Amino acid sequence: MSVNSPSPPRRVARHTLRRLVRLGLLWLPAGLGRFAVRRTAPAKPRRILVIKPDHLGDLLLATPALRRLRQQQPQARITALVGPWSALVPAHNLDIDALQTLPFPGFERRSKVASPDQSSRRHRFVSLLQPYRDLLRYALLLRTGQFDLALLLRDDHWWGAALALLAGIPVRIGYAVPECRPFLTRALPWNPAEHVTRQALALVAAVDANYKTRPELIAGTRDALRFEPVAADAAWAEAWVARHLDPDERLVVLHPGTGGAAKLWPAARWATVADALADHPGVRLLLTGGPGEAELVEAVASQMRHPALTLVGATSVGQLAALLGQAALVLGVDSGPLHLAVSQGTPSLHLFGPGDAGRFGPWGDPARHVVVRAGLWCSPCGVFTACPRQTDPPECMEHIAVGEVLRVARALLGAT
Repeated sequence: MSVNSPSPPRRVARHTLRRLVRLGLLWLPAGLGRFAVRRTAPAKPRRILVIKPDHLGDLLLATPALRRLRQQQPQARITALVGPWSALVPAHNLDIDALQTLPFPGFERRSKVASPDQSSRRHRFVSLLQPYRDLLRYALLLRTGQFDLALLLRDDHWWGAALALLAGIPVRIGYAVPECRPFLTRALPWNPAEHVTRQALALVAAVDANYKTRPELIAGTRDALRFEPVAADAAWAEAWVARHLDPDERLVVLHPGTGGAAKLWPAARWATVADALADHPGVRLLLTGGPGEAELVEAVASQMRHPALTLVGATSVGQLAALLGQAALVLGVDSGPLHLAVSQGTPSLHLFGPGDAGRFGPWGDPARHVVVRAGLWCSPCGVFTACPRQTDPPECMEHIAVGEVLRVARALLGAT
């Protein structure tokens, strides 16, 4: 720690002060924004806007709620408002009537290229104002949609809640997160430890003729994640398997990459696990990765005794989903492709460290979709860029034992 960096108590105090200031500032536009709503809601919503700014895995975790919304509101036209980075999920979803994309501030995953004036005071001021300028611009565009109801499927997304209010949507349902509450007409009690899929189902359960919660609609539900590859993607996957596997071989897919460096498991351990599984008769290993993950996949493959198939950055999301559906088992860390495997009904093994498996873990039969974690006292911390305690590799991932991963993987393979 730098001698000039503030102590932990001071950092906490600064964070608390900033949040209090933000809460105070949000109440003012929330109050003024209510004048933008000049319509009354019909008895049954005719046009519903579902706001979900997140990426692949989180969109997949919302699909049970979208299915339930379609079943509950068959008369409504349902529009999904998502980031362009995850548009393919609702595009493949038969429960959605229309799709709109919006580059939600703070959700882009792109490398930042430094500009000469990036550190200037003017640049920082413009960057600070940009989300609010975008908020007004996109709210004006959404007003033309004449939506009756907005569902905020990310519990803490105050920007999306403000967007729904400024767009003039008369009914806005979300969670009673302090930053979101001023913009909502109905705020459900917020449990920050609840699984995000169950949260989304509870929001849908609050959308009946009187906009009242109906707990019986979510009690004990385990609706499957939904992603249906198109026929061309399914045909591609079948052809790929026929080309690379013998008829009596089973495909095991290892996807070691993810969007946050702190969620990675050491490549040498993946290589050990992959080799041990490849020792099983009739098992063929495939290492997959997205764009930018070629180096990681190569690091695993180069340390294996058995030659493994590799497929990196060469598939669309639909092709990858169809291929995962052909597998006997999929292993990886906390990532979107692992949820994609769950959506195809393929048994899966998920390694969790800084991520909260209670909120973002696999949504499906826990006997077929298993989470393995070390259970350190500081986990989950929710910080994915680097360990806050400066352990490298992150201690919560390093403490996941190879033997435990192999035990679970073999059990899943044996049950397939």
